[in-house]
Amino acid sequence: MNTQLINKVSKAFSTEFNAEPLLIFSPGRINIIGEHTDYNDGFVFPAAVNKGIVAAIQKSDSNTSVAYAVDKDERIAFSLDTLKPSAEGRWENYVLGVVAEIQNRSKTIGNFNIAFGGDIPGGAGMSSSAALENSVVYGLNELFNLGLSKHDMILISQKAEHNYVGVKCGIMDQYASMFGIENNALLLDCRTVTSKPYEINFEGHQLILINTNVKHSLSDSAYNDRRSVCESISEMLKVKALRDTTEYDLESIKDKVTPENYQKALYVIQENNRAIQASKAIEKGDLKTLGELIYASHYGLQNQYKVSCEELDFLVEQAKLNGHVLGARMMGGGFGGCTINLIAKSETDSFKSFITEAYKNRFNKDCSIYTVELSNGTGIIE
Repeated sequence: MNTQLINKVSKAFSTEFNAEPLLIFSPGRINIIGEHTDYNDGFVFPAAVNKGIVAAIQKSDSNTSVAYAVDKDERIAFSLDTLKPSAEGRWENYVLGVVAEIQNRSKTIGNFNIAFGGDIPGGAGMSSSAALENSVVYGLNELFNLGLSKHDMILISQKAEHNYVGVKCGIMDQYASMFGIENNALLLDCRTVTSKPYEINFEGHQLILINTNVKHSLSDSAYNDRRSVCESISEMLKVKALRDTTEYDLESIKDKVTPENYQKALYVIQENNRAIQASKAIEKGDLKTLGELIYASHYGLQNQYKVSCEELDFLVEQAKLNGHVLGARMMGGGFGGCTINLIAKSETDSFKSFITEAYKNRFNKDCSIYTVELSNGTGIIE
């Protein structure tokens, strides 16, 4: 955990509100494998990481509540009785949404002050929004003894994002951030919202993220299109979701769908299987097989589901040329963001130098590289 960040947020709160806060850390997340399977009731394999949001929170005697975004040096005062979403894309919607959803559950809270800051890189697809939501709901649950379970809390965070931010997200981000376990990834069943932790012994390897620092505008419309393709094929197969079907079943309607849509559905079925195979590989300590599954995931995202982009594909191709990288793939919704790479620790520095230069030469733009470790989920900082 970032001690500098904790001190910065804690100090900012004390200066701003002249009080001692309760401190919460809520992590961002990565997803090792299982992309675009969540809204198909499938399996995903996320983990909380050691970058996240630190929130300082305390009750207030004032007749309004105040939220202070330390990194932006912006504050907003609001009344608990007249909550409504702010302008689209504004950070306070994550805070206001959580408060509104707590009240929708007939829970009573009083006024409070909150200050927060983070070290999750922007645009990296590591779910800073879920981390912020979780830190708010966790802090309010503690301060006002609301008696919410962690499961209640993630549903509140998810609803806040649906109703105040306008993003119909799945549950993976909030779940991984709340329930993360140090050195473990969670095989999460998105239908039952239950998970099994798998301890990963990386031996001499580590995970690095390479951020393309691009975001192509296709992402939202493409996401909705993929989602509706999956739903319509599920209907044709008379199943609730693609999670319930096999490649053999899909073959039976091959002549009734376009080749493109057939490939999209095939990708989801195969990716779901890869997530389960990855859990078995981790159990055996077989990092080589895990790496091969990660590469296969990218191949499917690029060629079947078609949510990758030139920059992501370039980074994965370069990783493949290096025998010390066991696996690499795009992570997240697609059309930009990060690749996740499983690489030998001894080779990380030389690979970073190589990829930085190669990416700059190819796209005349810098990529950003982060090392991450698997961490515990949302909790109080003692």
